[in-house]
Amino acid sequence: MKRNFLQITDFSRDEIFETFEICADLKAKTKARREHPVLKGQTLAMLFQKPSTRTRVSFEVGMYQLGGHALYLNPNEVGL
Repeated sequence: MKRNFLQITDFSRDEIFETFEICADLKAKTKARREHPVLKGQTLAMLFQKPSTRTRVSFEVGMYQLGGHALYLNPNEVGL
């Protein structure tokens, strides 16, 4: 079953520690310059009501590092 991380109280202590272990592993792989394409074949669509270059670039880099693709749609393109 797929779950979203909306509140920390939605997860057990063990699940939170498992998440930290996964994060530590991904960070170590990044530092060692090893690929870790856990999001290979996935696309992230980014919609911002207000322009946010720093956030957009951070998400684009993160998706690239995890093997995915980021797509930015500006407010005019989606009619916001």
